[in-house]
Amino acid sequence: MTSPSEAIVLIGPMGAGKTSVGRRVARSLGCTFSDTDKIVVRDHGPIRDLFLTHGEAYFRAVERQAVAEALSRGGVVALGGGAILDPETRERLTRHRVVLLTVASHIVASRIHGDERPLLGGDDPAVRWRRIWEERRPIYEAAADVTFDTSSGPLARVVDDIVAWTRRVPAQETP
Repeated sequence: MTSPSEAIVLIGPMGAGKTSVGRRVARSLGCTFSDTDKIVVRDHGPIRDLFLTHGEAYFRAVERQAVAEALSRGGVVALGGGAILDPETRERLTRHRVVLLTVASHIVASRIHGDERPLLGGDDPAVRWRRIWEERRPIYEAAADVTFDTSSGPLARVVDDIVAWTRRVPAQETP
């Protein structure tokens, strides 16, 4: 369903379900799945430690490399929530089909509770999440070809909708 020259890329805020949905979409399409956060951890250690030791700029550079690696493999790729901030990454995404997963703020609160995401540290992670979502939302929307919300209903419905969309929308021609 996808070749190494193109991928189905899932973007969206923290807690939207990119990894869970991505694994299931890949399974349904019979292709590989890559999670850029997992690639970063595999190559450089825990994300939280990278942030604390080297800072966000270093993490974003490492993340950019992980995105390039994952996209070169094709299949289904789940990006970390902030990967879209990098202009080079956004340029790479123009050669792929991009799915934005969204989630309502009142739903995501339970998904991120007790999480150790570096950008959500502090007294009220849900407030921080909303601020980050609002800041990044225009960038996500500009990069996406289609949007699906994961706030309600079974995850299987979102997976089925993405698979159906993928089969309807042909892969982009790449240079």
